[in-house]
Amino acid sequence: MTIDELDARLINLLAAEPRLGVLECSRRLGVARGTVQARLDRLIARGVITGFGPDVAPAALGYDVTAFVTLQIRQVSGHDPVAVQLAAIPQVLEVHTITGGDDMHCRVVARSNADLQRVIDRIVDVQGVVRTSSVIALDTPVPYRVMPLVSDVPHRAES
Repeated sequence: MTIDELDARLINLLAAEPRLGVLECSRRLGVARGTVQARLDRLIARGVITGFGPDVAPAALGYDVTAFVTLQIRQVSGHDPVAVQLAAIPQVLEVHTITGGDDMHCRVVARSNADLQRVIDRIVDVQGVVRTSSVIALDTPVPYRVMPLVSDVPHRAES
């Protein structure tokens, strides 16, 4: 799916101010309201825009520790049953299947190092998990972001 310059401007506008309505977006972008609505509908239908919910900082909820946990799993029944069980642990924010010597990579949060141990113990108790390895994040100098990609797509299409 490629996006054009107007799509990129619309996405950037909504990323900066997610509470804007379609009419205000059309005013700021200098296009008709129907154009903005049609673009939004298309971007949502194609899975480019996946949500409009608030971004929540785990630290603001008391989860000051972020860690990355790598798992080796028994390959008997695949990744899906393990992923389902990991999704039931609230502190597991993301799970990715990966290549290399390990099988899955999780981003988890905890209230403290002691709480992190409790979370890791829950992960180890998941049926199918053979072994874990974890690292604690000390800082996040570049947080998760996609807006540079959004801004770059129309420029790549032109070249």
